[in-house]
Formats: sequence, structure tokens, C-alpha cells
Amino acid sequence: MEDKELFQMAESVLENAYAPYSKFKVGAALLSEDGRIFTGVNVENASYGGTICAERTACVKAVSEGAVNFRSIAVVSNKGKVCMCGICRQFISEFSMDIEVITGEDSEHLQSVKLRDLLPDSFTLQDNVEEGRKK
Repeated sequence: MEDKELFQMAESVLENAYAPYSKFKVGAALLSEDGRIFTGVNVENASYGGTICAERTACVKAVSEGAVNFRSIAVVSNKGKVCMCGICRQFISEFSMDIEVITGEDSEHLQSVKLRDLLPDSFTLQDNVEEGRKK
């Protein structure tokens, strides 16, 4: 799948975002190693800490369907180019530091960067992660 197609899938779910407080809608499309695509949107909550980002929504959907190996993720917003927040970077680093993060103003002007370049010193308990994946 091309970056452009993944970006367009993220755009296609953007209007499903629940953002009554910020009006900042975000959509994401996550491509797993086995070729499946999982989409997500941000879901705000009056208790701001209960808000979940589009990227984590897509990732949680993927994991709940048995996918834990990812190739790329596209992120879009209704306010132009957007980049993943720190929590999403750390959350997704649990699964891959080599995932390509695709962003842009629109599907014709895209940028792609590896997560490891966005989060060079991520927190990890690598030994524990390897044990957990074996179960």
C-alpha cells in the first residue's frame, strides 16, 4: 500500500472523530505487517485525561484483532498537518520503532519519518516486552 492510500484512509474516518471541546479532529490509519488496516479517530471526554488520540485508537483496535507488528501509520487532522503527540509516540514504540509515520497537508504533499527519529530515546522494558509477546 502506498503512503497516499493510507493517508486517504485516515482522511476517510476524520469526520467520525468526537471532538466537541477542541474541535480538533484527528484520523489515523495503521498498516499491519500482514496487510490489514486499522483506522482510528480521537475521542474527547469532559474529563480531559480520559481523551484518547486517533493513533492509539487505531493501535488498540489492531491489538484487539491480534495485530502487533506494524509497517506504517498515517495521521491527518481537520486543521492541516499534524504530528503524533508524545504519548502516542511512546505508546506505538511498544510495537515498533521502525514504523513509518506519514503526515502532510493533503495526500499530494506527504512526509514520512521513522518513529525512531521522532522519539530517539524511548522508554523501554525490552526484556519484559519480549517475554509478554511469547505468551
